[in-house]
Amino acid sequence: MRRTTIAAATLALALLAPAAPAQEDPALSTFSIVACDPEEGFLGVGIQSRVVGAGAIVPAAEAGVGAIATQAAANVAFKERGLELLREGLPPAEVRDLFAAEDPGIENRQFAVMDAQCRSSAFTGDSTLAWAGHRTGPHYSVQGNILTGPEVIEAMARAFEEAETAGLPFGERILASLKAGQEAGGDRRGRQGAGLLIVQEAGGYGGGDDRYADLRVEDHVEPILELERVYGVWMRLFHPVDHFLPAGSEAVAAPAGAHVCLLREMLAAAGHGTAPGDQRPCWFDEETIAALRAFQRAEGLPERPVLDSRTAERLRERAGS
Repeated sequence: MRRTTIAAATLALALLAPAAPAQEDPALSTFSIVACDPEEGFLGVGIQSRVVGAGAIVPAAEAGVGAIATQAAANVAFKERGLELLREGLPPAEVRDLFAAEDPGIENRQFAVMDAQCRSSAFTGDSTLAWAGHRTGPHYSVQGNILTGPEVIEAMARAFEEAETAGLPFGERILASLKAGQEAGGDRRGRQGAGLLIVQEAGGYGGGDDRYADLRVEDHVEPILELERVYGVWMRLFHPVDHFLPAGSEAVAAPAGAHVCLLREMLAAAGHGTAPGDQRPCWFDEETIAALRAFQRAEGLPERPVLDSRTAERLRERAGS
């Protein structure tokens, strides 16, 4: 009897108690860059946020179609819907306007849209938390909210432009922009997650899809630096031609691989040594080193069995001509 009375009282208290508030998703406050390379066909998104898993929530991209970043009170439906609209031929400005007209929560949102022609458009709602804003430029759009100030966006834009002018590989341009944004103050709540999504036609594993790189750091004290480290590991294994000199920017030469084949092809085009033909893998062997030294000697460069950035730049000029 006593147990029944206690149980009834407990049930009555539970019914009278106020309901627990519904759990809300965390505000996805972040800074991001959406970018493209029209010559190489790259599209990409880089992000950092004080939210775990931000690299999975914010970006979307499809080779030959476009790229999207959705953040603040992120409407993740923008990703699939935006790519669908771009696929149908709508320009980014019209996609932006359509989202703004259809979404009742639009003033809490921030997003950027870019198409395969590198046209971009961005939106920052009036109710996003300060500081919030965006800036678009040739081949990029940078945006962020809950930032330390507008200097974050300005630093990101400047870093991307400088990296592009310097001819850095596409992924390194995005990482340079993210690093500059963090160094300028970044998210004023701190750091946690980061992500880098790059697509290119047949750029994925074995050429089977467009996922050239899809890398995430979910929870780290230095997420951008960790993302940069993982990017280097990824590129050395899966895209060495784009990573090592002469096409990339990494001066440490692995002893064999596709990047050495490219070196031999470029040396032969410049009149030194022979192209590798069907030989795989190509080795950084005595034959290759002899051709490299001959090229350096002919160009008045220091003769060293190392492909440094100066030699690579001159080789790109000569092989291209």
